[in-house]
Amino acid sequence: MTDAREQGVQIFRELLPGVLPEGPLNVRDGSFGDEILEIAMDNVFGSLWTREGLSRRDRSLVTLGILIALRATDELKIHVQIARNNGLTEDEIAEVIYHSTGYAGFPAGNTACRLAREVFDAQT
Repeated sequence: MTDAREQGVQIFRELLPGVLPEGPLNVRDGSFGDEILEIAMDNVFGSLWTREGLSRRDRSLVTLGILIALRATDELKIHVQIARNNGLTEDEIAEVIYHSTGYAGFPAGNTACRLAREVFDAQT
């Protein structure tokens, strides 16, 4: 396992405790696209989330805005939870969503609001 992957797996486990099984990450099963999680661990969590310059909280703010604009709904749900784990409150996440409507459009913000509600409701 590469250093970037080891760091990425560690960061991911810290951001979303309990999602990945403990021990070495082995997700290849021969099915289509079985390398995608490894790519995310290496390039996103291992190379980007480990950089200095922005706190994890700040990275969550940026990531939420980007995912809202892209209407990347699956990833947005995960990153709403990551943002909570990085210290963002529900009110702050709502402000990110409201602010995004001015730049990404109301439909993108509305979808983000619905998805965030689903995440918050699942936590209660």
